[in-house]
Amino acid sequence: MIEEKYKSLATYVESGIEGIRRTGLKVLALQDRYVKLLMPLQGNVNHVGIMYAGSLFTIGEVMGGAIFGASFDMGKYYPLVREVQIRFRRPVLTDVILETDLSEERVAQILMELEEKGKADFTLDLKLIDANEEVVCIVQGIWQGRKMTPEVCAFLSQISR
Repeated sequence: MIEEKYKSLATYVESGIEGIRRTGLKVLALQDRYVKLLMPLQGNVNHVGIMYAGSLFTIGEVMGGAIFGASFDMGKYYPLVREVQIRFRRPVLTDVILETDLSEERVAQILMELEEKGKADFTLDLKLIDANEEVVCIVQGIWQGRKMTPEVCAFLSQISR
């Protein structure tokens, strides 16, 4: 379920960046501090008939921005990726699901650091699951939230037209 207040964020996650839009990534759920994404196999098959590694990386990387948007005021803060690692555990022959959440306590810690320092790192350990409920990839990453600056606001207002 996508909560009404997150519909524009869901649209942006799915289609706001051209490279992500082309994968067909879908937001299945978007609620306070919770996101569930789907990467379809169709359109993401490589030369040997399994899901393309770049598509698997994409769903893992985009999750950091999506969960940030479901947890923080995007009018005041924005996310950036700092580092992402992926471990491929088995060939992927189905759609992939990825879900994660942030606790209220973790959000409060990040927010305190954002306010004090203007930026704050947060980590995610993610498991990509296939239709057989097997873990097919493990993604670990560091994302950073930053306070919005006038320059970033100006840029975002230009691309959102």
